[in-house]
Amino acid sequence: MSQKPTQPPAGHSVADHVFGDAFDHEHGPDADHDHDDYSSLGPLEENPIWLQDNVILTSVGMDIGSSGTQVIFSRLHMQRISEDLTSRYVVVDREAFYQSPVRLTPYRSDTRIDDSALGAIIDDAYAAANVATKDIDTGVVILTGEALRRENAEGIAGILAEQGGEFVCATAGHHMEAMLAAYGSGAARASHDLGKRLLNVDIGGGTTKLAIVEAGAVVTTGAIHIGGRLQVTEPDGRISRLDPAGRSHAHAAGFHWKRGDTAKPSELDTVAAHMAQTLASALSGGPLSQQVEALYLTDPIHDFGVIEGIIVSGGVGEYVYGREEQDFGDMGRRLGLAFRAELDRLAWPLLPAAACIRATALGASEYTVQLSGNTSHITHPGRLLPRRNLQVVQPQMSFGETIDASHVAEAINARLTAFDLGGVDGDVALALRWEGQPEYGRIRAFAEGLKTGMAKRLAAGQSLYVMLDGDVAMTLGGILAGELDVKNDLLIIDGVQLRDFDYIDLGRIRLPSRTVPVTIKSLIFNEDPRAGARHRIHHHDHHEHDHHEHDHAHGHDHSHGHSHGHGHAHHHHHDGGHDHHEGSGQTLS
Repeated sequence: MSQKPTQPPAGHSVADHVFGDAFDHEHGPDADHDHDDYSSLGPLEENPIWLQDNVILTSVGMDIGSSGTQVIFSRLHMQRISEDLTSRYVVVDREAFYQSPVRLTPYRSDTRIDDSALGAIIDDAYAAANVATKDIDTGVVILTGEALRRENAEGIAGILAEQGGEFVCATAGHHMEAMLAAYGSGAARASHDLGKRLLNVDIGGGTTKLAIVEAGAVVTTGAIHIGGRLQVTEPDGRISRLDPAGRSHAHAAGFHWKRGDTAKPSELDTVAAHMAQTLASALSGGPLSQQVEALYLTDPIHDFGVIEGIIVSGGVGEYVYGREEQDFGDMGRRLGLAFRAELDRLAWPLLPAAACIRATALGASEYTVQLSGNTSHITHPGRLLPRRNLQVVQPQMSFGETIDASHVAEAINARLTAFDLGGVDGDVALALRWEGQPEYGRIRAFAEGLKTGMAKRLAAGQSLYVMLDGDVAMTLGGILAGELDVKNDLLIIDGVQLRDFDYIDLGRIRLPSRTVPVTIKSLIFNEDPRAGARHRIHHHDHHEHDHHEHDHAHGHDHSHGHSHGHGHAHHHHHDGGHDHHEGSGQTLS
């Protein structure tokens, strides 16, 4: 029989664990950390070496798409590896231990999501998974496609993020959806294993996301306003839903529909065939017509390069592969069959998808979290963590054998200025690449340049947030605080890879691994695809996603929506900056 966890000392903080003592206890509301939970892993929980190198995260992903809403809970096993002077944590095992049925996204009107009905869907998923919000380490709420355009979308995402668990964040955006779908569909894994350059086409309820994947990494993304639920008809053929884009597609096919009109099956087939042909034209790689270019919600992809295979995900993908046959009154089935016929005329072989309707939700719940190394320098965890919505800026610099402090400072100032962050308002996270040997003289010069480049912010009393890929955080922090007399709060972590345009949430320090969860997200809501500059990203930027889904009972759940998240069972809420996950057995409720 396991012993009851002891009570921590009064005023308990992460400092009490410097020598590895007293991990088996519960927390009060004033603790500044959490403990990793290894209760489900048997006797390994007693192995201190294993505990240092392994972290288990439970993740929640809520995907609210144009037509469907779903929730996925995943468990991630992250393990520390040491290579090239960095100790990074990588995912060595993933388990989606609960996937909710795909439900139709509830709308109160053409402009508002039904927040009460949506909340009930989310609550039902937590209850069915036997998971309480206090058990969530981290996670993501994503609104995609047409759902993202509703006037209360941002508020709903924020509420769900706050209620979904201690550290669930809101995110949205075409590029991020495209990236997550490519991971969830298996396209990224396939490109790595096969050594091929692949295209993932994720066809949802309102939009289609494109992702070119090479050597396991997403290198280009885009989105087109073509989806399977832009038009919906009743059994008698009466049109009950007709989004503006759906009306536009019908008009281009020769039909001037309005809601309430009756559409014949043959007419629906004609519109679906036109949409499929338009999508295929966008993928052809030739010059884009004005009509096709206008459908892009991002910068158009004019050059796909050499593509050696295509994978189709999203709810419509279920029909492309013949995994679904039922017609749910929208254009999903017709569009899927028509696009499958178009694929036969393209030169690219169709490869199997690991997931279709679940692709974005799986990608979100398993691929948007990183874990820092365990050699961080964090002066006051209780003040600095957790932290939400940090904008990431990556100064462009390269190091030779000798580091010039002035060049480091100039690179930092130039990047802050480029992002209109030259003032002192608001915190910013610097994503810095470390190159070369971790010699004292090089790190010292790096620290001097960092101090000079951030001088205005330091003088204003702001905290310094630095994210490194190389394993030098502890030394860098020690030099800044101990030798360069920087009195500001410092949060310097390593083992993470971030880029410009990322936004991140930072969780509490986890013990005994001494790691910090980092969730990558986007904060783009209510995008107007016709206004302002549109973006096409390389590698990973984030934007919008949706899927085409249905609420029905059969052997597999169906939808065209997505979700994201990660999380892990937590025992407590507190103001501090770290987490304990007890090894004595955790009850999820």
